[in-house]
Amino acid sequence: SVGDALKDGFDGASRVMMPNTELETPVQRNDAVPHRVPRRDRYRFQLRPHNPDHKSPGAKDLVYLESSPGFCEKNPRLGIPGTHGRNCNDTSIGVDGCDLMCCGRGYRTETMFVVERCN
Repeated sequence: SVGDALKDGFDGASRVMMPNTELETPVQRNDAVPHRVPRRDRYRFQLRPHNPDHKSPGAKDLVYLESSPGFCEKNPRLGIPGTHGRNCNDTSIGVDGCDLMCCGRGYRTETMFVVERCN
C-alpha cells in the first residue's frame, strides 16, 4: 500500500547536505519554449550524504536536511508542549503507551477503584 511504501522510505531516509558551490545556471537551449528549463537540467547540484561513509541518495530516495526537534521536552519557541504530566496507558505499546510517551524518563502509576451503582 501507499502507507507502507512511505513508511519504508521514511525509515530509510538519508540526512543530506547541500553543496557549498554556487548553483550553475542551466544550459540555454534553442527550444520552442525558451523560458522552460528541461527537467534533467533543472537542478545543477548533487546532494551529498551528511555522513561521508554513506552513499549518495538516489532520485527516488527520501532525504532530509535537518533532524526533527525532540518532542519529549517542552520547547515554547517551536510550540512543542512536551510530554511531562500527560496521562499514558501503561499496557499499550502504541503512541499512547507510557514507555514511548515518557521518553524513557520513567512514570508513576496510579490505580483507581470506581464503585458504580447498577441499574
